[in-house]
Amino acid sequence: MLSYIWSFMMIFAVLFSGFSGGMNAVTTSALSGAEEAVTICIKMCGVVAMWMGIMRIAEKSKLIDLLAIKMTPLLNFLFPSVPVSHPARKYIATNFIANFLGLGWAATPPGLKAMVELQKLNQDKGRATHAMCMFLIINISSIQLIPINIISYRNIYGSSNPTEIIVPSIIATTISTLVAIIFAKLMQRKEN
Repeated sequence: MLSYIWSFMMIFAVLFSGFSGGMNAVTTSALSGAEEAVTICIKMCGVVAMWMGIMRIAEKSKLIDLLAIKMTPLLNFLFPSVPVSHPARKYIATNFIANFLGLGWAATPPGLKAMVELQKLNQDKGRATHAMCMFLIINISSIQLIPINIISYRNIYGSSNPTEIIVPSIIATTISTLVAIIFAKLMQRKEN
């Protein structure tokens, strides 16, 4: 459905610009926008590669395992139905750590693996468990303490202080994550 909406908007914009005499501006904007997108992608590759490398080193050095153990009280509160020794815990912890650092691209693979492992614990394969819903809603709430990608974008676009968004980001993510957890817990309690 979204692809139809975007297609309609693009076709409408091109037709409108053609009839109003602004086709030259549309063409220039499209080409400069495409060039800028490629430039940003190339510049972001270095940032992504560095942080993916750091996450890989943390995983290989067992730092992720240590942090997952330190997160046990939090994971027990959020996911009481998931056994402590289950592999889903490690993937959930890895996902949370990557998200805390603002590395959404590094959080996706362990997030998918966590859902696969949580599905293995699921008795009713056609319905999501409370643990799956909690994990999903926490990820949707954008749990990040350091928004690396936004800081990188601000740096690329020449911000004089690209890190000034850290405090507002921490406040926003704290509020959104607390609301998400409270909502999920209330829904779980309502269903039980």
